[in-house]
Amino acid sequence: MFKKLYSLLLILLNCIYASAQEKEAIYRSYISNDMATWRNTIDAMHEESNKSNLRELELLNYEYGYVGWSIGDKRKSEAKLYLNRCMDRLVKLRNENYRVSVLDAYESAFLGFQIGLANLKAPRLGPRSLDFAKRSVEHDDNNALGFIQLGNIYFFMPPLFGGSKERAIEYYLRAEQLMAADGKGDWNYLALLVQIAGAFEDKGEIDKANSFYLKSLYYEPNFSWVKDELYPSFTKKHNIK
Repeated sequence: MFKKLYSLLLILLNCIYASAQEKEAIYRSYISNDMATWRNTIDAMHEESNKSNLRELELLNYEYGYVGWSIGDKRKSEAKLYLNRCMDRLVKLRNENYRVSVLDAYESAFLGFQIGLANLKAPRLGPRSLDFAKRSVEHDDNNALGFIQLGNIYFFMPPLFGGSKERAIEYYLRAEQLMAADGKGDWNYLALLVQIAGAFEDKGEIDKANSFYLKSLYYEPNFSWVKDELYPSFTKKHNIK
């Protein structure tokens, strides 16, 4: 009995160590814009056999980030490849009935990605994306990812169809409150801070935008995207010394 328990403990510790390794690799990739390492990390995780549900969900988050970057970098074929993999993983986790409210938030995001790849799908997929985002926070009002998706939807939705930058920022700020305590070392939190800064800048609230850019650099002084690109451009545009 003791040998069996000891073996299980070793397996658990190895899983925790592996998870910490990947989290660190993804975080370092994000702050240094090293997307080749990001891709290699998720490809290696994808090839693992007999992944736990927790491991599958962890990988789903990293794939979600990679798809978003691929779309933003206009790598449509790569985005489609990894998005299809995301959808397969999502189905697998749904079949396990694992953390359904979080899966609803990812479903919302993946529908949004499909719209990003083909804008003509917006009338059909947009309402579904909104429904999944709403469902995700209705079932768990501490679901930061769900609030992020709601923020994204209302930020990018045309005002004619109900879009609202003010409402989007409210959702983003709710997500930020939920994530702040554990934000150190989390690429998702840094990405949210940048999103909030950009949203405030878009609304013309420059002081608030400035504070969130600075907050991202406070949490991660080596965040190259903000340090070397976004913030210098922002300060020059708005004459901030």
